[in-house]
Amino acid sequence: MEAIIRLENLFFRYGDVEAIRDVSLTLPAGIFGLLGPNGAGKTTLMKLLLGFLQPASGRGEIMGQELGAKKKSLRRSIGYMPESDCLIPGLDAVSLTAYLGELSGMPRQEAMKRAHDVLYYVGLEESRYRQVETYSTGMKQRLKLAQALVHDPNLLLLDEPTSGMDPAGRKEMLELIRDIAKKESMNIILSSHLLPDIESTCRQVVIMNRGRIAAEESIAGLKKDRRNVFEIRVVGDGGGFFAALAAAGWQAEEKDQGLFQVKPPEGTEPAALFRAAREHSAQIRHFRQSRTSLEDAFMDVIRGSDGN
Repeated sequence: MEAIIRLENLFFRYGDVEAIRDVSLTLPAGIFGLLGPNGAGKTTLMKLLLGFLQPASGRGEIMGQELGAKKKSLRRSIGYMPESDCLIPGLDAVSLTAYLGELSGMPRQEAMKRAHDVLYYVGLEESRYRQVETYSTGMKQRLKLAQALVHDPNLLLLDEPTSGMDPAGRKEMLELIRDIAKKESMNIILSSHLLPDIESTCRQVVIMNRGRIAAEESIAGLKKDRRNVFEIRVVGDGGGFFAALAAAGWQAEEKDQGLFQVKPPEGTEPAALFRAAREHSAQIRHFRQSRTSLEDAFMDVIRGSDGN
C-alpha cells in the first residue's frame, strides 16, 4: 500500500532543545493514533507535516509531496484540528467555516454550502449563526472539527480532539471520528494523551518519547503477551514470598488491593510460583494469565525507550 507519510532521519530544534530526534516513519493509508507523554514531540511533528516548521535536517514526503514544498497545494489536501483555539471572534460559525474553506482554495459559494453541511454533520446546525466566542468548550471542539473537514481533505490531523469535553460530548466526538474514518478517501492521524480515545478509534499506533519514535505497531500487537504475565492473590507469608520472587528475577506490581501482577524472567515456568509459595508458607488463592492493557503496553514502551 502506498505510503501517505514517509519521513527519513528528521531533526528539529527549538534553540538548544532537540524536539524531534532522528525520526524515520512510514505510514500507509488509514487511521493512526499518535501517543506520547507531554513534551514527546507529537504537536511538533504535526507542525512539521503541515509545513509550519522546517526540519533542521532530514527529509520527508506527505501524500507524494516533499515536506515544505508547494505548501499551498499540500494544505488543500490536509485538514488540521489544533489543540489550541483557532477561532476568530466576531464571526459566526458558518461564516468562519466558509472563510477557512476559501483559504483552502474553495470557491466562495461552494465553501458556504459546504460550511452548512459540515456544521450539520458535527451537530452545530442550530447554533451555526451564533458568534464563536459565545460557544462552550465542547461546541468549540466541534467547530474546530468542522473547519478541518470543510474542504474534504485527504488527510486529517487531529490534535487532542476531545480536550475539555464532558463525557457525553467526548463520546459523540469519538463516534464522529470513527464515522469519518469509514470514508476510504480520508486518512487520519489522531494525537491524544487519552489512551481510551486511541483504543476506541484506531487499530495502529505510533508512540513517541523524547522526540523519537519509540514504537510503531498495531494495538493488538502491543497488547499481545510477549512473556507470561499472571495475576495472583496470596495469603500467608506474602513478604517472604515476594522477596524470594524478586531475588529470582520476577517482577511484581500490586494492581489492586491484594491483587498482584507478576512477570517471570525469561525461560521461567509458572510452576516456580507455586514452589516459592510452598517454600515460604504462602498460599496462592487466585491465579490466572493476565491480559496486557494498552496502558500497560504504553508504559512498557516508554520505560524501554528511557532505558529503564
